[in-house]
Amino acid sequence: MLPPPPLNRIELASIEDAGLNASATALERLLDGWLLRFSPGKAKRARCINALAPGRIELARKVALCEQAYAEAGLPMIVRVTPFSAQDGLDADLAQIGLRRFDDTRVMVLPELQPPAAAAVPRGLALRALTGDALAHAVGALRGSSAAQCEAHAERLRQSCIAWSGLVLQGAEGRTLACGQVAVEGGLAGLYDVFTAPEARGRGLARALCIELLRIAHCAGARRAYLQVEGDNHPARALYHGLGFADAYAYHYRTRDPRAA
Repeated sequence: MLPPPPLNRIELASIEDAGLNASATALERLLDGWLLRFSPGKAKRARCINALAPGRIELARKVALCEQAYAEAGLPMIVRVTPFSAQDGLDADLAQIGLRRFDDTRVMVLPELQPPAAAAVPRGLALRALTGDALAHAVGALRGSSAAQCEAHAERLRQSCIAWSGLVLQGAEGRTLACGQVAVEGGLAGLYDVFTAPEARGRGLARALCIELLRIAHCAGARRAYLQVEGDNHPARALYHGLGFADAYAYHYRTRDPRAA
């Protein structure tokens, strides 16, 4: 069977939109065409700036206004730079005024989501569906998030306008060993918060979780899937390649605040 053709820019833009929708927060505002988000959780996508329109204010002045807004919110100012940032030369201009680049990230896409077979859960483990607050705290416990970050994540999930499902894999003693979430919008499924406890890695837990999340998404009507992963996270990228995902586009962040990373 021939591989599906590469996605065009319109299709990739729809995936970018879906990712923004899945990470939406009530704590956001527009500033001269830039979307500023202020959720104090761990995920940078919910506490950064996305340039949705070029705007009219000179860049250095706009950045200064944004830095003031984030200082008032008690957060570092971070700008997310993507191929869809609606300002020509934005990345170079941000570098010119002193914003350093960090966290190169890949958006990977599974262009044709087929009905996956049931996940092969390792013996002695159980898959369990979790609601918003419980999922946020399970994710936070595995990732070492603070109580405030867990609550911010829980609040985002409570207020989400996108349908989502969360799963954990638990051992016989009830300890959560892996977690994951899928958000479904139209025919697109986004995998988020896939994480395995360090002592449980190498056992195929993340793969089993992803397969079950993709099965749930397919049953909900999704026919294409995407995810976001740091470019240097080679074990995770190998897992996703094994599931049929391929790199679609990249993005990164810029900041001059040492707290950002």
